[in-house]
Amino acid sequence: MFGMSMRSGYNNKMGKVKKEIPEDTDADKSADASFLTENKKTYDELLVHLNPISKPLASRKLTRRLYKCVKKASKEKKLRRGVKEVQKFLKKGERGFVVFAGDTRPIEVMCHLPIFCEETDIPYCYVPAKADLGSATGSKRPTCCLLVKEDSAYEDSYKECLKDIKKLPPPV
Repeated sequence: MFGMSMRSGYNNKMGKVKKEIPEDTDADKSADASFLTENKKTYDELLVHLNPISKPLASRKLTRRLYKCVKKASKEKKLRRGVKEVQKFLKKGERGFVVFAGDTRPIEVMCHLPIFCEETDIPYCYVPAKADLGSATGSKRPTCCLLVKEDSAYEDSYKECLKDIKKLPPPV
């Protein structure tokens, strides 16, 4: 074809040609591993992207505990995920605690839910990243809020998180 060579990834019949991928060497694998650890942001780096309404914010230690509790609740199918689902079941009277992502944009998507939680006396807190909150549920999709319900399978973890959330200072 005009101006197209074999190097461009096309053959003479205008079809795409598969490029051969060389086998991974040990050096490539170590480079990939370092790349993965470089992309993982620390707690302090995640705090840069917080919304102004992200109060009360969970500490680093509480954030880790919350992710573990969310993971256990996800295995037991005791989670409500997403703004619409959390709002629907809070209005129906479900109890538990709510975890919000502090880096949700635009904040208008969920800024009414903390007020609703305060009115219905449901404890809530913020964690720094919605991507981490989504991955704690076992999903690749980020999520901006979760309702964690109590269950006997993870009762200790749930009560510990609930106690720590209630200790957080109230939002101003």
